[in-house]
Amino acid sequence: MPEILIVYYSRTGSVAQLARLVARGVEEVPGMRARLRSVPPVAPVTETSSPPVPDEGAPYVTREDLRDCAGLILGSPTRFGNMAAPLKHFLDTTGAEWASGTLSGKPAAAFTSTTSMHGGQETTLVSMMLPLLHHGALIVGLPYTEPALTTTRGGGSPYGASHVAGADGEREFDDDERVLARALGRRVATIAAKLGA
Repeated sequence: MPEILIVYYSRTGSVAQLARLVARGVEEVPGMRARLRSVPPVAPVTETSSPPVPDEGAPYVTREDLRDCAGLILGSPTRFGNMAAPLKHFLDTTGAEWASGTLSGKPAAAFTSTTSMHGGQETTLVSMMLPLLHHGALIVGLPYTEPALTTTRGGGSPYGASHVAGADGEREFDDDERVLARALGRRVATIAAKLGA
């Protein structure tokens, strides 16, 4: 069964929860399955390394995951309007996949979580799209045919799904954020299926 790979970094859990919502949307498309994978944290102390398997949550992504996927969806918290360093570090190691065209022609999208409404959601989504464009992926967003885009008071934009978590991550996902996250997963999976995944 074709799989849509969902790769994310989550420090406080909001992005992980958003990843699960996106995965639900993927699996609403007949014949498609979601594969959740995370990336390890990075630290300025190079002697400290993460265990080969995370203590909890999704397993770490591998090169085989990228090769085998029918589509890719990236997720990251916002860091000064940009993706977080762990996801960027992972993407920076995909030169061999870039050279071999592993992701070329595959649909791809992005999602994020921010502390505040104007915390850089859209620029973070675009920052994740740039490496995807270099890989030759086909960027998928959320069109205004999704009614929740015009009613949302939290996250969600044409650039992808998002969540406004609040200063302490205490804000629950609202209905529009949930709907748009699932819609993003469905769109990527539907396009992958149409491309003959």
